[in-house]
Amino acid sequence: MTAQDLPLKGIRVIDYSHFLAGPFMGRCLAAMGAEVIKVERPRQGDAGRAHGYFKDGQSGYFLQQNMGKQGLCIDLRDTRGLDMMMKLVDTADVFIENYRPGALERLGLGYKALSTRNPGLIYCSVSAYGHTGPYADRPGFGLIAEAMSGALAQLGSPGEAPPLLRMPLADMYTGIHGVAAINAALVGRASSGRGQHIDLALYDCMVSMHDYAVQRYFLSGGTDLPKQTGSGQPDSTVYGVFPAKDGNLVIAAQVDDAWRRLAALIGGSRLSSDERFTTPAARNAHYAEAMEIVRNWTVSQPSRDACLAALEQAGVPSAPVQTIEEVVRDPQIHARGMLVEQEHPVLGRVTLPNLPFRFSSCDITVRTPAPLLGQDNRRIAESLGLSAQTIDAMVRDGVLYNETAVQE
Repeated sequence: MTAQDLPLKGIRVIDYSHFLAGPFMGRCLAAMGAEVIKVERPRQGDAGRAHGYFKDGQSGYFLQQNMGKQGLCIDLRDTRGLDMMMKLVDTADVFIENYRPGALERLGLGYKALSTRNPGLIYCSVSAYGHTGPYADRPGFGLIAEAMSGALAQLGSPGEAPPLLRMPLADMYTGIHGVAAINAALVGRASSGRGQHIDLALYDCMVSMHDYAVQRYFLSGGTDLPKQTGSGQPDSTVYGVFPAKDGNLVIAAQVDDAWRRLAALIGGSRLSSDERFTTPAARNAHYAEAMEIVRNWTVSQPSRDACLAALEQAGVPSAPVQTIEEVVRDPQIHARGMLVEQEHPVLGRVTLPNLPFRFSSCDITVRTPAPLLGQDNRRIAESLGLSAQTIDAMVRDGVLYNETAVQE
């Protein structure tokens, strides 16, 4: 398969974002065939470059979210740099940014200014709270949105501070919403000829993820609020994490058929016909008893794998709570191509998580690594019509900057 098969071939994206939500959008669009130009400030670059894990001065965090992009490092405080950026905007289809609302207007890079130059531009903004509302000017990261949204309040054991999610749910979920919105806007532009501003808030995206808590609150007249429940879910019995002698596993037997199979496995016909557990409402009413019965069975088995083998044989949905080492060795992950190897100019061979999209007619696995800082400065400048003399002067004056590992 060739790049011609990729669905976004011919689309140019300016990724003027940092850290995670915006760069993840750009990574996804690059995988789908877009030409994504990562624009960074001189010397420091994207703040994600300073975020671990590090090897030989390179950030794995940055590598993962910026693969497949071209690298432009330019000083926009210099009029030559800003002029070059404007020329680049004139050629672009999409502009991604995740600065606090108003910050880019002061640089002349807000939506109104750029869409005047390029009416077909699709401009995607990501911020903590969005560009409207009383919180619009507040700074924030994914953790802030996760806390504000009510998600953290449901986690952990009663009376204890909720644990961190340890995966960037708000950023990644917002990022993939951005991918969907940008693609929809590209389709709309095909008929209208005009771009538009997409305003995404981390907080909005987290609130939209509630599958149960918000509608439960309103349907109960505000009397029913989710509570911390530890490793189980009392509204869906049995559905939770259980200990084994050498690890932990999850069991999802909250529907009647799965419960009956689980009950027959661990307690025979006596348990499967026990009226305390024959319906979802009954199981929820006797949540503690049901969880104790299942927990006593899991810890009595020879091992976690023995539990899982018995549950699989009985047709009960279950899975191990895997460590990262187990995940990267999992044959299912390898069969699905969820790890990608790349050759990096400094690090040599690196292995990173792949994207989950699977297209029938093209392979979107990105084999080119994230750019070194300023890696493509000269080529991009030349493509915009800047003369060699002008480019040399911009390099000499630091308007165009690249790290020492870049081969000029």
